[in-house]
Amino acid sequence: MKRAYSLDQNRAPIYTALQEFRQARVVPFDVPGHKRGRGNPELTAFLGQQCVGVDVNSMKPLDNLCHPVSVIREAEELAADAFGAANAFLMVGGTTSAVQSMVLTACKRGDEIILPRNVHRSVINALVLCGAIPVYVNPEGNSRLGISLGMRREQVAQAIKAHPKAVAVLVNNPTYYGVCSDLRAIVEMAHKAGMLCLADEAHGTHFYFGENLPLSAMAAGADMTAVSMHKSGGSLTQSSFLLSGPNVQEGHVRQIINLTQTTSGSYLLMSSLDISRRNLALRGNAVFGQVRGIAEYARGEINAIGGYYAFSQELVNGDSIFAFDPTKLSVHTLDIGLAGIEVYDILRDDYGIQIEFGDIGNFLAYVSIGDRIQEVERLVSALAEIRRRFQRDPTGMLTQEYINPEVVTSPQDAFYAGKESLPLEQTEGRICSEFVMCYPPGIPILAPGERITREILDYIIYAKAKGCSLTGPADQNIQHLNVLK
Repeated sequence: MKRAYSLDQNRAPIYTALQEFRQARVVPFDVPGHKRGRGNPELTAFLGQQCVGVDVNSMKPLDNLCHPVSVIREAEELAADAFGAANAFLMVGGTTSAVQSMVLTACKRGDEIILPRNVHRSVINALVLCGAIPVYVNPEGNSRLGISLGMRREQVAQAIKAHPKAVAVLVNNPTYYGVCSDLRAIVEMAHKAGMLCLADEAHGTHFYFGENLPLSAMAAGADMTAVSMHKSGGSLTQSSFLLSGPNVQEGHVRQIINLTQTTSGSYLLMSSLDISRRNLALRGNAVFGQVRGIAEYARGEINAIGGYYAFSQELVNGDSIFAFDPTKLSVHTLDIGLAGIEVYDILRDDYGIQIEFGDIGNFLAYVSIGDRIQEVERLVSALAEIRRRFQRDPTGMLTQEYINPEVVTSPQDAFYAGKESLPLEQTEGRICSEFVMCYPPGIPILAPGERITREILDYIIYAKAKGCSLTGPADQNIQHLNVLK
């Protein structure tokens, strides 16, 4: 049932202020230097006058992102109301910036934070910045699919008991594949132990507006969450919200955000957040009902092809998969003898279809508010043809997507320590001082401070051979790794 709002969600104050500013025809003797597009006609021709004409700098009528007191402040209050949060902060550095601000708010150097190892690299980057120490709850894996799952309640309880001085517990809600942990129970355990509960909801914007979807972090009582509006919420790339509950001091969060976020906030990004929040508050329930219907239709059609497995809520076990996001179109491919990344490449190169990512055993086709049934039909048709043209014996294919790490030192200490570069094959047993990950999804295979094992090296070599986009190391060819001296 649709939640009632306290504020008038028809309003979009940043959008309205920009419209009024455009009509005022103010003469610009400020930045940006393109001066409403006149100074860069090629950019104006490419993006359009409507766009560059509102690419402006902070000024009194338009407020200031670092210290909002008028239209940006109103937009944040409307967002907090829409998401059921005590406070909302407009973020123009992507959800990476929101995640890092959330972790930096909760942690300082030497603090322990409990989290699953299958977090996005932005979480571990935040630990590099602040010097906090990760206490990993290593998620279980699904042996058939080769994916990591959520955190079991017992695992979290054991981690809290073993590390009673930890300051926070962080939860993915959901994972890239759509898996959700028992967030409400984890929030209760964290709070009982005097810890904050943080959530990475980069892929969970729709939880706040749709029906029959997993529980959102704010509804579960979490203290902070990073919500990626540009993924499933329809705003421009790089725009996001950081939400906080009543137990987190608003002014302190703003100070933390201002440590790293630009002082020249893009009004294109901020207005897209404002307009998209309004759209979801007014129409999100119906829109995400359609999204779910499209995803469920696609799953049925893909599973009917044979060989593929588009998985969903049948995986729910009440603990490590407490809930599943039915809008996620995650498809297992190994039964047709192809890695997910191979299907990804074939779809793009042979069929002109760009999906979100492919990894060793699966791919994700991101279904959201802009999709239509005709695009799904094209995807299903292409997958049927790929099976017919490219299917091969799956014997010997690697299935492991997650390898439990051995953490030897903190990410910050390892990242800044003395290091040397060694050929990949000579690094076994050494301590890594940099990241290695497939991007997307951006979950590290190796993070600073972790021991390099034979299993990890075999995985990296296999992922390279299959065409995964490996990122992180200083050596962009991934032939050498930096390790501690």
